[in-house]
Amino acid sequence: MVEDSPLSGHVAVPRLVYRYAELIDSGDFAGVGELFAYAVIQVQETGAEYVGRDQVQAMYQDWVRIYPDNGTPHTRHVTTNLMLDVDDAEGRATCRSYVTVFQCTESLPLQPILSGRYYDTFQRRGGAWRFERRRMTNEYLGDLSHHLLHEFTDRAPPP
Repeated sequence: MVEDSPLSGHVAVPRLVYRYAELIDSGDFAGVGELFAYAVIQVQETGAEYVGRDQVQAMYQDWVRIYPDNGTPHTRHVTTNLMLDVDDAEGRATCRSYVTVFQCTESLPLQPILSGRYYDTFQRRGGAWRFERRRMTNEYLGDLSHHLLHEFTDRAPPP
């Protein structure tokens, strides 16, 4: 969340998108939960929805492997091709983007493990831009065995 931001959504919204990548890659699932405190994450492949801070944080804690050497998932979420539409007067914005997740562990050389898209909506309340909804689609999956705590099936979301 960008608190009391006088910034246009053209600046504040990309910051939120990139902040998500920073938080997830640092293993800060509480921070991810806070980022989506007033939002919904939907995984398109399953239709599963996670609503608000606690559900979002729990979803990541339940699914993403954290490595004890540095407390992170050893990933880099690279978010590109942001297609941003902002209505500053109404305090609303949408953004479509690509995401590619790279991972490197002791036994996994650096490689892309997932590629997909984010479809985001945002709202500004009290001067603060916030996520309202994120729909995640996973289009190309690589070796997720070092990233997820559970095998990805049609019931489980790889974040």
